Amino acid sequence: MTDHVVYVLECADGSLYTGYTTDLDRRVAEHNAGSGAKYTRARTPVEVVYREHYDSRSTAMSREYEIKQHSRAEKERLVGLE
Repeated sequence: MTDHVVYVLECADGSLYTGYTTDLDRRVAEHNAGSGAKYTRARTPVEVVYREHYDSRSTAMSREYEIKQHSRAEKERLVGLE
């Protein structure tokens, strides 16, 4: 069974980035190496501040989309940064 993870990163500039992966350690390493998402390339280093695990890809991707629609304040409450 594959673990599907929705995660929130705090970037070096204090911004928050939300993503999806099946291998969180590898994905964070990619972000920090500058080969991850275009958004994070100029904002390294990044740190995982929140994660949720799901059994299905579709559920995880739906949740990723939902989090991405949140305001900054809602994301901060979700990850406990407020």
